[in-house]
Amino acid sequence: MDNPIGVLKIRIKRGLNLAVRDSKASDPYVVIKTDKLRVKTRFVKKDCNPEWDEEFDFPIYDPELPVRVKVYDHDTFTLDDKMGYAEIDVKPILEALNMTKENHHPSGTVLTTIQPIRTNFLAEESNIMWENNKIFQEMCLRLRMVERGLVELEVTWINNPDPGSNT
Repeated sequence: MDNPIGVLKIRIKRGLNLAVRDSKASDPYVVIKTDKLRVKTRFVKKDCNPEWDEEFDFPIYDPELPVRVKVYDHDTFTLDDKMGYAEIDVKPILEALNMTKENHHPSGTVLTTIQPIRTNFLAEESNIMWENNKIFQEMCLRLRMVERGLVELEVTWINNPDPGSNT
């Protein structure tokens, strides 16, 4: 597959109750990775409840592959410490997108609600919304492989503007 099926805009809002990896706090940052792209936020010094509010665009080629979200503690003289990971499942957003093709929805419509279960990393119920002709989902992800921590983010689906383009 050469062309993406669309773009997932991810806004990393903040971390909540992240694990302490230095003496009293951590210097956390987030790495977001798809099958073809890897980006990271800036690190926030000495804060277990950091505000990042950073936005990134990810071309999506295979909706079966999750978007991986990893949190690290920045260290100057040693390897950065792992602070947990989570995954974003793109498939529910695409299923909601198919719902919008069949019907006109007023702005503010809840297209579907995703409940937290063991396999989806959600810390709480999450709505996929239709707002101003866009599909978006705010979510709070529970980090795994760590004693505690949540990451709040928002994802917005952007249709591939020109499926025949190689740009």
